[in-house]
Amino acid sequence: FKNVSHKFPDAKSDSVKKVNLSIKKNQSISITGEAGSGKSTLVQLLLRFYDPISGEIYIDGKNIKEIDLGILRKNIGYVHQDVFIFNETFKNNISYGNPTASMDKIIEAAQIAQIHEYINSLPDKYNSLISENGANLSGGQKQRLSIARTLLLDPPILILDDSTSSVDATTEKDIQKAINKLISGRTVITIAHKLNNFQQSSNIAVMDKGEITEYGSHEHLINFNGIYKNIYELQTTN
Repeated sequence: FKNVSHKFPDAKSDSVKKVNLSIKKNQSISITGEAGSGKSTLVQLLLRFYDPISGEIYIDGKNIKEIDLGILRKNIGYVHQDVFIFNETFKNNISYGNPTASMDKIIEAAQIAQIHEYINSLPDKYNSLISENGANLSGGQKQRLSIARTLLLDPPILILDDSTSSVDATTEKDIQKAINKLISGRTVITIAHKLNNFQQSSNIAVMDKGEITEYGSHEHLINFNGIYKNIYELQTTN
């Protein structure tokens, strides 16, 4: 990200302001900050859900505006807290994005994502129909289905956007196991409010009002005595 700024129509100020951020191949970084600080907008610019009003974003030295949109998004896995589920079978939901995947690969992805046992317990197994937008699934099951879908896509770049925010502690542990398998050998950007999700990140970026105001390792940011330290103390103080 080089001097990247973005402003939504009719907004009073930029949601992202002159952000400079470099992420190396196979590096895991995390982004945190208060609600509305620009975290999700920043990664959505990478996916070209929006384009910056100024600045450029590059992957492997190439401006993402010069990359075919379908190819760009096929190479970036996006696991979001609001998972879109189709009124289709488990098989077709998991293979969305990779419809030619073999049944063995679909099952393998479901096993890694910790959703296989549930699917296998259903009368029609992988041919069982899911209700509109996953109405017959729990929040955790939706998340694990999304992880299985992303695993099957096998993207080199992965974005985890608050992907365990809406589940209970037990389900969060199961999802975290799946995520740990998912992030291996990939370039990973994690957005979360819970700092325990940052354990595998080499660096952490703290956003405030659209800007990256703090950047570094956990130890560095604790010693910096800024926003990150305040969040950490709030989450670790009983």
